[in-house]
Amino acid sequence: MTENFAARLGSAAPRGTTAPGLFVCFEGGDGAGKSTQVRLLTQLLEGRGREVVVTRQPGGTPLGSQIRQLVLHGDHVAARAEALLFAADKAQHVDQLIAPALARGEVVITDRYTDSSIAYQGAGRELGADEIRALQHWAVGGVLPDLTIVLDVSPEAGRARRGDVHDRLESEADVFHAAVRQGFLDLAAQDPGRYLVVDAALPVDEIHARVVKAVARIDAAASTAQGPR
Repeated sequence: MTENFAARLGSAAPRGTTAPGLFVCFEGGDGAGKSTQVRLLTQLLEGRGREVVVTRQPGGTPLGSQIRQLVLHGDHVAARAEALLFAADKAQHVDQLIAPALARGEVVITDRYTDSSIAYQGAGRELGADEIRALQHWAVGGVLPDLTIVLDVSPEAGRARRGDVHDRLESEADVFHAAVRQGFLDLAAQDPGRYLVVDAALPVDEIHARVVKAVARIDAAASTAQGPR
C-alpha cells in the first residue's frame, strides 16, 4: 500500500457531525473487563430513558457471527487474511447495525471496533498500524466513535483473568499482547480528546464512574453541536 493511498483511505473524520446518535466504544486487551463496563453503562443510560444498542466485534450481524467463528475459533488464518476478515466484519456491522441506530438518534455501545484491528493486526501481527488504520477506516466509511474507552491491562493480568479458556488471539504469547497493549496506548495518545484510558486494575465502580463522567462530557458536547437529543 503506497503512502498516498494509505493516507487517502485513512482520512475518515470523527463521526460526531454525521448523525444524531452517540457512539461509544470499549477497547483493551483480552481480560480487561470490557463486558462488565459495557453492561454497567448500558444499564445507566437505559435507566435514564436512552435507547441503547449494544454490540460486539467481530459479531453483531449474521455475517459477523460467521467471521467471529472463523477468526477466533477456527483453524489457522493468515495474518493479512485475518485483517481483511475483521475489516469485512466492520463494514457489514456499520451498514446493517451501527449507522442505522445512530441515524435514529440511539446510543451505540460496542465491545471493540477499528482500534482493535489496528492494535491486534497492525501492532500484534506487525502488519503496520498505518496500513491497518487505513483499511479499517475505509471499511467503516468514516463512522468512528465519539468516545473510545481503553481499559489498560497488562498481558500477565489479562491472562490471569481469562483463566484456562483461550481463543486464537487470546492464546498468543505475552509478547504479542504487550505489543497490542502499546498499540492501544499509542492510539489514545494521538487523539486524547476522543479517548479515555483507564487502569483496568482499578475497582469496577471507580472505572464505571470515570466512564460515566467521560460519556457525559462527550454527550454534552454533541448535544450542543447538534441540538437537544
